[in-house]
Amino acid sequence: MVFLEFFYALREAGLKSTFQEWRMLLECLEQGLHDSKIEGFYHVARACLVKSESDFDAFDLVFAQYFEGIEGVVDIPQELLEWLADPKPFEELTEEMRAALEHLDIDELMRRFQETMAEQTERHDGGSKWVGTGGRSPFGHGGEHPTGLRVGGPGGKRTAMKVAEDRSFADYRTDVTLDTRNVKLALRRLRQLTRTDGPEELDIDATIDQTCREAGEIELVFRPKRKNDVRLLLLMDVGGTMDPYFEPVSRLLSALHEERGLRDFKAYYFHNCVYERVFETGHLLRSESIMTADLMRIYGERWKLMIVGDGAMHPSELNSSRGNINPRMETDTSGLAWLDRLRRHFDRSVWLNPDRPSEWAMSTTCRTISSLFPMSHLSVQGLEEGVKGLVGARAATVRPILAPGANSL
Repeated sequence: MVFLEFFYALREAGLKSTFQEWRMLLECLEQGLHDSKIEGFYHVARACLVKSESDFDAFDLVFAQYFEGIEGVVDIPQELLEWLADPKPFEELTEEMRAALEHLDIDELMRRFQETMAEQTERHDGGSKWVGTGGRSPFGHGGEHPTGLRVGGPGGKRTAMKVAEDRSFADYRTDVTLDTRNVKLALRRLRQLTRTDGPEELDIDATIDQTCREAGEIELVFRPKRKNDVRLLLLMDVGGTMDPYFEPVSRLLSALHEERGLRDFKAYYFHNCVYERVFETGHLLRSESIMTADLMRIYGERWKLMIVGDGAMHPSELNSSRGNINPRMETDTSGLAWLDRLRRHFDRSVWLNPDRPSEWAMSTTCRTISSLFPMSHLSVQGLEEGVKGLVGARAATVRPILAPGANSL
């Protein structure tokens, strides 16, 4: 079979491509749906073999290794990429100018590119030799050459023989800003089907087994329909250091409201830490509120808890009695005590932090919170990990040491 080693390389990289999908790819090739260029094959192969956008990066890596550099041919200096970041507008070539351009084979193209990079010391635009933009050089982007090497920037004339740049999806899973579609994909794991009392459906397998036991006498067996049984409670930190993360948290909230797989969903707000009350809107001073103790009575342990916040606060806000930053909302119970109550009440919980994981270790409050709740980054991969924890096995119980003066439970 054509490119069979490529298929096995994808499987070894963790992509769950099947032979049925491989046959679909071969049928597409037989029908000429990929056009004659390797770029066309790349897009058709990815459409047939990749089941999730989160696997694009892994596919690109295998594709690059198998076809020797369709992506990431060489290491491009960061300085060169910065020169190419602001392209010069391209002036269309005449037919005579196009005919005069030299046609290079791949080996010669790559040899000259390496030599040009070694010689180039500054930015160039609109030329015919250096790595630049908007010109007739074989190297760069935004211009035109019949046998070019695109470096940085998007494709335009589709005349590049090769592409030397960072992979298009290198950071898709971990660093890309969340959009609603990405969030919805990550939330699919929340669809946990169980059978409950209610309208019934025919159980075909059980009916066949029972009919065999009855020597051919048809015995219909029914069972309750499967329905999603996931109930999710979302608590969101709002204001202050969370202001820069307004958009990603808003997208998460929108996606959860639109997630049809949830049996029930409810969201509340807090500022910095959960205390005696949580609020129905982000305008805390004007919002209706609910006592946190009542919250735990209303939403039982079968609910799953997701908390979104950066954990950025003064340690006294977390550890001390009357630690609430708003003097009008002070209580004798510390924020850490309330968080521990939530952690012990809900069977499964997760904390999503929009700050980068490298910043968590520098925050004493983040370290304390992560000893209570499994903490994941508010990104595509982090959300997937957090959701997996919510529907998977419960994490080992953590017993934090409450700070001096904090109320015990």
